[in-house]
Amino acid sequence: QVQLVESGGDLVQPGGSLRLSCASSGSRNSLVTVGWYRQVPGKQRELVAALASSGNTNYADSVKGRFTISRDNAKNMVYLQMNRLKPADTAIYTCRAQLEYGFRDVYWGQGTQVTVSS
Repeated sequence: QVQLVESGGDLVQPGGSLRLSCASSGSRNSLVTVGWYRQVPGKQRELVAALASSGNTNYADSVKGRFTISRDNAKNMVYLQMNRLKPADTAIYTCRAQLEYGFRDVYWGQGTQVTVSS
């Protein structure tokens, strides 16, 4: 079992920056693909960024060049650095972890609210 807890969500002005953090516990195996997803009411949850244990990354087109996903395996932490934020980035951001072995179990955090508004 893997538990994920996000933090760092806040109200920020357009053009500002924010860093989200995701603390994981329950497993110290680094063979995990981690990712950030976001969702607004009435819309489907969408992938924001993902990072495999190999280092391969995948970003939504809407955030390329502005957001950066990273991880610190020693601290069991995953981060999402968000720069040049736009009102369209307003959403609940949720951390996801998928094991890269066995049954490839998927785990989700509870989410953290990011609001971009003046």
